[in-house]
Amino acid sequence: MQHITARDQVRTILIRDIAPLFADADIGTQRAVLDGMGAEAEMPAGLLVERTAIAGVPVERLMLAGQAQRVVLFVHGGAFVMGSCNSHRALCARLSVACNAEVILPEYRLAPEHPFPAGLEDLVQVYASLLEGGLRADEIVVAGDSAGGNLALSTVLLARDRGLPMPRALVLLSPFTDLTLTGASLVTHAEIDPWLRPQAVPVVRDTYLGGADPSHPLASPLWADLHGLPPMLIHVGEQEILLADSTRLAERASDAGVEVEIEVGKDLWHVWHLFAPALPEANEAIARIGDFVDRVFTPPIQLRSCG
Repeated sequence: MQHITARDQVRTILIRDIAPLFADADIGTQRAVLDGMGAEAEMPAGLLVERTAIAGVPVERLMLAGQAQRVVLFVHGGAFVMGSCNSHRALCARLSVACNAEVILPEYRLAPEHPFPAGLEDLVQVYASLLEGGLRADEIVVAGDSAGGNLALSTVLLARDRGLPMPRALVLLSPFTDLTLTGASLVTHAEIDPWLRPQAVPVVRDTYLGGADPSHPLASPLWADLHGLPPMLIHVGEQEILLADSTRLAERASDAGVEVEIEVGKDLWHVWHLFAPALPEANEAIARIGDFVDRVFTPPIQLRSCG
């Protein structure tokens, strides 16, 4: 008798129950579905959630008492047109625990009401405001998933170009980095991706750009100058149509001298982390993100000279 794993069960639910809810639905419906999924997710116990605003942008701050002096600025995904604190609160709560960090989750402006670069400008203003408020850049990790991975990377690029100091690290989960849509996996993985539909990607892209050039380096950060970026961790699913957006980013970042680690989740899909705690692979991936953050915050051992 074949053993059915939790991964198999979640994949079936994705194909049968979740993906169809987004197919051909209007943006309002898609937003409600994604927020509803997040609102139903189990939260870890003991986490404090504060609703406030930074630089005029609504945010939630999630933390446990007594955490280390480190902050994760997390940019939620949602194809540039959906997503909120409701959709990503539970994931950010788990990251807060795993990374021993306060997580700041902004509700940046979304397309089509606010196309590129409105949301990006919101995020750069939040980052700059944190620095103006006394937080050091080396106390901050910038992270994001899917479209939020695009925006997280572009936030750091724009901050660099404006002369702001670089954060301690970048963590990107299934980032959508190439809006020119040249990744081979858009074709080769079309039949195995249980969640994302290739035909929806150009629609999402065009809605976000609002007529802007998809090859703009802040719209497609895959093609940006990546020199000077902080250490980067990338997680991507083996089954997803955006696989090439991550593998090519890892190659280009490494070529630019960036310390980069990439993990390709075997038999996994786009941002599988959202399915914690029911999915063991999600729990393991979040724990590894915590390990990465611990490593980048651990100072190297200084060897004394005997001379």
